[in-house]
Amino acid sequence: MRAARLTSPATTLTGLDAAGGADPVVLVAHGSRDPRAADATRALARAVSAARPGTPVWASWLDHTEPGPTEVLRDLAVAGHRRAVLVPLLLTAAYHHRVDIPAAVAAAARSGPPLSVRVTDVLGPADDTPDPALLAGLCRRLGETRPGRFDALVLAAAGTRDARARRSVGRVADALGVEFGVPCRVAYASAAPPAAGVAVSRLRASGARRVAVSAYFLAPGLFHDAVTEAAGVAGAVSVAAPLTDAPELVELVLRRVDDRPVLPSTG
Repeated sequence: MRAARLTSPATTLTGLDAAGGADPVVLVAHGSRDPRAADATRALARAVSAARPGTPVWASWLDHTEPGPTEVLRDLAVAGHRRAVLVPLLLTAAYHHRVDIPAAVAAAARSGPPLSVRVTDVLGPADDTPDPALLAGLCRRLGETRPGRFDALVLAAAGTRDARARRSVGRVADALGVEFGVPCRVAYASAAPPAAGVAVSRLRASGARRVAVSAYFLAPGLFHDAVTEAAGVAGAVSVAAPLTDAPELVELVLRRVDDRPVLPSTG
């Protein structure tokens, strides 16, 4: 059954928006069977909308949750918009960024009125340097767990088979290690080793007494749950919550909105 057309807790579409307001922003998350993930994306959409009054902000998902980005883009075009900015809520530029999102934009162009869509960079490192807002958000979430003094850190990510994407996660881990002055190792919940429990155990075996875990996740779900359980069993002193709607993540999304285009417009 088709989702309701352009109804969102973040904003309400009006004739003024379509005629002369700010270009709408479409956030695109991966999607999950876990309803907590969709709730987190909606919360982020509301926070972005509150931080940028007058800009319509829509949440969409590539899988499991409706609406999808194709539907949102098509409905925006039908409502009279001629431009939109699509922000991939992804921490690595892997398959979903390279294939699924361009396919969704192309499908909207084939099936609706003309709409120029600018696709931004993902939220993870677009080059060799992680965005300071991303690092600040990770530090915030880690600090909220009150880990006390720790002498090693694990950055736990969802996982990918894409070697370039894994290198980008490694750059974030390196930057976090510098920030806290401790060794920081990467772990993955799927698709690549080591698992979070293994990474924690290795650091403890090498002499670390207090190992904390930073969660490189945008939303809660089964992967974060698995990391939390495995890291705890391995002796981690704390596991941070996902970024969800942290103020620093809102800042990063808006920075992506304001950045120059990275893909040709489609329309």
